[in-house]
Amino acid sequence: MYINLSGLNILVTGASKGIGKAIASKLAEAGATIAVHYNKNMREAENLAQVLGNESRAFQADLSLPDEAANLFDRVILEMGSIEILINNAGVAMPSDINAKESDWMNIWNTTLQVNLTSAGVLCKKAVEHFLKRNAAGRIINITSRAAHRGDTAEYMAYAASKAGLSALTKTIARAYGKQGIKAFSIAPGFVRTDMAKGIMEKYGTEHATGDIALERLTEPKDLAPMVTFLASGMADHATGSTIDINAGSYTH
Repeated sequence: MYINLSGLNILVTGASKGIGKAIASKLAEAGATIAVHYNKNMREAENLAQVLGNESRAFQADLSLPDEAANLFDRVILEMGSIEILINNAGVAMPSDINAKESDWMNIWNTTLQVNLTSAGVLCKKAVEHFLKRNAAGRIINITSRAAHRGDTAEYMAYAASKAGLSALTKTIARAYGKQGIKAFSIAPGFVRTDMAKGIMEKYGTEHATGDIALERLTEPKDLAPMVTFLASGMADHATGSTIDINAGSYTH
C-alpha cells in the first residue's frame, strides 16, 4: 500500500526520541513535512529535522508550563503556514507513592496532567480552531495508553488518569466535529521499549513488562509508526473516534 503525505504539515510533539521520533520518521518517508517538537533535546531534534528533509523544522516548548502549548502551535503556523495533522505524543510518567508528602504527590499529579492532558488539550483546541478557520479537513492522533482503560499501578495514578482524559477528549472531538471534516483517533500502547519505560522495568524487572504480552518481544517505537501513518493518510477516516490498541495483546477492548 502506497501512502503519499506530500504537501501536509504535521506537528508531532515529543518527536526528538522514542515513539515520536519513529512516528516523525515514518511520516516523512511518506512525504510529509514535520514540525519536530522537543523540550530539552535540541541537538537531537534539529538533527532529526535535517535528516527528515521535506523542509521539516524543530520547535522547542516545555509542555509542563501553562502557555507553552499555545505558543508552540502559533509558532509552527507562523513558520510553516498551516498544520494539517496534529499528533500528541509527548508525555511523562512520574511515579508517586500514595504515602508521599501531599504537596509532593500533588506536584507530580499536576505536572503529569499538565503535560499529558492539559497541553495536549490546548493543542487539540488550537488545531480544531485552525481547521475550522481554514474550512479544511484535519486529523488529530493522540497517543494515549492501555492504562487509560485498564488502569495502572498505584504510583502511576496520575498517568492513568491523564491518559483516560486524553482518550475521552479524542472521542469528543470526533463526535463533535466530524461533519466539519475533522477526524480524531487514539493509539493506546502498552509497554514500549523507550526511555520512559526503562525506569519502570529497572524497578519492577523485565518480566513486569513482558509477562502479560502475547507476542515474542516487547513493543518498540517502530511498531506504532505505520498505524499512525495509515491514520494520517485518510484511508481510515471512518474509524474516527476509535482507540487502536498496539500493546502486543496485553490488553484489548
